[in-house]
Amino acid sequence: MWVLLVGTSPGVWAQQGNQPQSIKIEGDIKLGGLFPMHSRGPAGVPCGEIKREKGIHRLEAMLYALDQINSDPDLLPNITLGARILDTCSRDTYALEQSLTFVQALIQKDNSDVRCSNGEPPIIPKPERVAGVIGASGSSVSIMVANVLRLFAIPQISYASTAPELSDKSRYEFFSRVVPPDSYQAQAMLDIVKAMGWNYVSTLASEGNYGESGVDAFLQISREAGGICIAQSIKIPREPRPGEFEKIIKRLMETSNARGVIIFANEDDIKRVLQTAKAANLTGHFLFVGSDSWGAKSSPIQDQEDVAEGAVTILPKRASIDGFDQYFTSRSLENNRRNIWFAEFWEDDFKCKLTRPGIKYELGRRKCTGEERIAQHSQYEQEGKVQFVIDAVYAMAHALHSMHMDLCPGYMGICDKMDPVEGRMLLHYIRSVSFNGSAGTGVMFNENGDAPGRYDIFQYQLSNVSNPGYKVIGQWTNHLRLNSEEMQWSGGDRKVPESVCSFPCESGERKKMVKGVPCCWHCELCDGYQYLLDEFSCDMCPFNMRPFKNRTGCRDTPIIKLEWSSPWAIIPVFLAILGILATSGVIVTFIRFNDTPIVRASGRELSYLLLTGIFLIYLITFFMIAEPSTGVCALRRLLLGLGMCISYSAMLTKTNRIYRIFEQGKVAVTPPKFISPGSQLIITFILISVQLLGVFIWFAVSPPHTIIDYEEQKPPNPEFARGVLKCDMGDLSLILCLSYSIVLMITCTVYAIKSRGVPENFNEAKPIGFTMYTTCIVWLAFVPIFFGTAQSTEKMFIQTTTLTVSMSLSATVSLGMLYIPKVYVIIFHPEQNVQKRKRSFKAVATAATVSVKSNDKPNGESKIVPDRSQ
Repeated sequence: MWVLLVGTSPGVWAQQGNQPQSIKIEGDIKLGGLFPMHSRGPAGVPCGEIKREKGIHRLEAMLYALDQINSDPDLLPNITLGARILDTCSRDTYALEQSLTFVQALIQKDNSDVRCSNGEPPIIPKPERVAGVIGASGSSVSIMVANVLRLFAIPQISYASTAPELSDKSRYEFFSRVVPPDSYQAQAMLDIVKAMGWNYVSTLASEGNYGESGVDAFLQISREAGGICIAQSIKIPREPRPGEFEKIIKRLMETSNARGVIIFANEDDIKRVLQTAKAANLTGHFLFVGSDSWGAKSSPIQDQEDVAEGAVTILPKRASIDGFDQYFTSRSLENNRRNIWFAEFWEDDFKCKLTRPGIKYELGRRKCTGEERIAQHSQYEQEGKVQFVIDAVYAMAHALHSMHMDLCPGYMGICDKMDPVEGRMLLHYIRSVSFNGSAGTGVMFNENGDAPGRYDIFQYQLSNVSNPGYKVIGQWTNHLRLNSEEMQWSGGDRKVPESVCSFPCESGERKKMVKGVPCCWHCELCDGYQYLLDEFSCDMCPFNMRPFKNRTGCRDTPIIKLEWSSPWAIIPVFLAILGILATSGVIVTFIRFNDTPIVRASGRELSYLLLTGIFLIYLITFFMIAEPSTGVCALRRLLLGLGMCISYSAMLTKTNRIYRIFEQGKVAVTPPKFISPGSQLIITFILISVQLLGVFIWFAVSPPHTIIDYEEQKPPNPEFARGVLKCDMGDLSLILCLSYSIVLMITCTVYAIKSRGVPENFNEAKPIGFTMYTTCIVWLAFVPIFFGTAQSTEKMFIQTTTLTVSMSLSATVSLGMLYIPKVYVIIFHPEQNVQKRKRSFKAVATAATVSVKSNDKPNGESKIVPDRSQ
């Protein structure tokens, strides 16, 4: 390229018809200017339609600034600034070709062998030289141009290029800018996203340095900050194919939860994205956060206002320059002939057509009169970068002024030391400038040639606004100040829409993270007796606690016991009271008629002992239902088996006595030993002492105490969990406590069976037998009920009721079979309560023999005639 450039003279450019179309303004020192006067043209065509805002407004801002500087007696006095302004057509490659104009004067050409036809050396006009360049607009254009200008040490100040890459002074040493880099902008956009509570967004970038570096900066900052996940990161090709934008919208909808779209794109791409979203019937779905390339411009959203509603955009902090408004609105075709693109702007702005040589007049389009006026006959709003164009020109002027003060002190005009202006020295002065810009804010550069980060935050609003358009909702200067109350979304909604991968978990739910996507998770309920330990894990509550309903912590499990008012207690207590009253009645009756024949014949000593056992059986019901305490638990251990032990020991002694008497009578006429009342009592107390000994050993080994059982009533739903206050008697302990009484009961039943053939008018063997048979049936029914409910949540209540009812029934059977008939005779038939003749053991032996013989007959027929001789 450079070989071609060196060998090509300006005359050749003109002959080839490639001379750049440009604005030339004469001056002592010339500044170059690069502006996107036209949009990028279609394939094969470098330039497209005129750009009214980014092109004409910015160009006129430079011309306005030059006029102001040249008329200022204190800034560069007696020195006029000129300009050479070129059109970049929004294309980096085209801009590179155009910018070669700026370096032609710096290319050394060897013309020693060039001679005119008369033999004289040719007169070659000296190429114009620029001291510095204002521009360019797009970052990709600035990067391309900066590579060329760096080779020739020409300083460059951009008014709109924000790519972070341009801060690298090892590559772009002569580049400076009056706008902050996208690294600041990306941080501001990240702060906006966080302020709105979004954590799942997509990014959209135009291919090229501006879009890609802007998104890269956003991605890097978001990774470092954490808390933001990128759903899609899409690049818009430099030359989009048909259907490309439809594919982009389709990709964005693959992660439809990511409604927020961070967009670093040029105007044309922004407009086509909005058009495609509208065509896909997605108006109101996407929530755009636009970079300064969108800013507060109306052109990207023209005819797409409903899709752009709610878009939050960012723009370096600016102010509308009133002087420029007055200047620009006064421009006309007559007084602005220096702007070669102004006629094209005039036609586009007023929708009319100028008559120009070689241009065919379009039918149906009105002819321009030249009397049209900007802002009167067309809409006008100052473009957002006008301030920065003015500041860039003034920064160059202030640097030249300082340089002139140092190199040419007291000299009027340009001295030899500044002719030509040395680029590297000018760069030093540019980096040292510090002045109040056109908006009153400070203009300065850091070591990388970047301006400080100051941004205005805009939102495009339609609904409920008297003047639809961009509204300032905040500022960013190293930190975000956002007025959320001023924000308004699609349909006038004031609530900030959500752009999150996963919604917050409900109370008591933990986050199960999606691998590789820290902003996405599934919510899982802490079930059972778990509570939320932290947002990612659940933990079990302690054994004596249950979780709160919202599972944010644990609370004490309620303690319950069997209440007297419970149905489980009412029935056993009722039976026990009836039993105690009946037993007490029998005892009172026996005491009252203690010397009557029936009472004496029943064996008064063992009867009172047996009745005491029955009374204790009924009494234990109250201790089983009473609130557990150490004393109550001790009485439960003692009395639970004692009452039954006393009853069955007495009955066993009776049945054993009868059995031994009749068995002895079969073989001899002498009575067996230990059948006297005293002997019977001793035998009974010996049997009872075994039970008491076992209980006291139990007391010694494991003193009675209460426990709270949290496992018994622990259903799947923790709301129904209860701790049961009980004595330290498990099922096994209870069975062991009753086991001795059961052994006595079984033994007594065996003797009752053996004594079943004894004549009924001799003894109580048969009533005792019926009592034991019935008691066995009761306890056989007790076993499956008691152990079958071991897994029930009502276990304690069911088992307590079953046990007490079974004991009361067995006591009632004994009382009813053995004593109620006697009481009935004593009270209602006293005539039968008379003395009968005493029987000798011989008579008993005779009866036993007869009984044996009768049992030997085939049909068992016999008639026993009592021996009444005794």
